[in-house]
Amino acid sequence: MDRAQFIKGIIAGLGSALIVGALNLSTLAISGSWDNYIDNLINQTRDASGQAHADKACIIGLNDGSSWTTSGHPNALKLSSQEAEKIASVFRSGDFTSFMASGIHIEGVKYQFLREEDGLVVYGKKKEHGSVTLQKSKTAIVIAHSPEGSQQGNLNKGVGVIAEYLESLNL
Repeated sequence: MDRAQFIKGIIAGLGSALIVGALNLSTLAISGSWDNYIDNLINQTRDASGQAHADKACIIGLNDGSSWTTSGHPNALKLSSQEAEKIASVFRSGDFTSFMASGIHIEGVKYQFLREEDGLVVYGKKKEHGSVTLQKSKTAIVIAHSPEGSQQGNLNKGVGVIAEYLESLNL
């Protein structure tokens, strides 16, 4: 091996190591900041007067319902593992009849299923508890809640913005 080949080998090896390191750092940066998506979603629901129409949100994995956001965030929706797994299972299958028959269970509350759109978005409501919107991306489900008296349309917008952003990242 001549000197030029030796140097090319070192550079190629370093380049691979740098790329792998950068990928690990970006994964860490993304995974460490999921709670910021809750704040962003809530801000996306603000109306012209500045009132937010979402009070709680979370992101779960489509594959298994695992929580991407932490329950320590003050505005986190705290799903039980059974609730999260059921929601993920329904979205994965694209069969929403179980939501139609027995409602959408979030934080121990049964929300009436209102409708679904294109297998991607689900809307629910419960009198005196408010409404929920759930939207699927490629690998996640964004879920948010609005209190009674809030505008579900603003909630839908906030959930949609986050879910579509995740889609743009292939997430």
